[in-house]
Amino acid sequence: MPTFLYARALAHQQELSHQLAQARAAGFDVDADHVVADHSASCISTRLCERPEGRRLVDLLRRGDTLVVRWVDLLGRNCDDVVEAIQCFIKRGIVIKTIINGFTFDGATTDPVQKAVQDSLIAFMAGTAQAQAEATKDAQRAGIAHAKANDATAYRGRKPSFSRQQFDQVQALLAAGTMNVSEIARHVGLQRMAVTRIKADPTATEAMLVNWGL
Repeated sequence: MPTFLYARALAHQQELSHQLAQARAAGFDVDADHVVADHSASCISTRLCERPEGRRLVDLLRRGDTLVVRWVDLLGRNCDDVVEAIQCFIKRGIVIKTIINGFTFDGATTDPVQKAVQDSLIAFMAGTAQAQAEATKDAQRAGIAHAKANDATAYRGRKPSFSRQQFDQVQALLAAGTMNVSEIARHVGLQRMAVTRIKADPTATEAMLVNWGL
């Protein structure tokens, strides 16, 4: 049975290539023909089944297939959407696996206690993803306000050592709470100091990215 990667490539093809490389580095055998990516900005605010490529993904997947995502937040716009999408896939016999932390969700277990634990874990991860997304939006708004409050010709400070994508990844991993700062730094490819700075003051680090147009 094939393994599919669902990616949300918001800006550039490079972003998609990075997500595919991450999946392969995590041990997933994903063929390039089995990568489904949404490039539309509206995919952040719409349900999976309402996205252009989300609908195609739903049509492509068959019982026994494996769906790989970087993190569960890609499967919905909020906690309820994510839980609904995952449970729908499980009922169809599709296995869902995450690149971050290697979680697996499937319908293999029939034990009611194990099913309850799995449902609770799905809800927790989805809720954490939504909370992190809302915190990131708040940081972005604060960063933009900070940048606008300063003269455009003012000194912008040292250029950040991390990209927008790395900033978002660190925020997601910090919110998940399953890795320490050193582990996150290795996973994302940053210095430990950079991750510590993001953790200590996400608003200020967000402002740095905005000041540099990143």
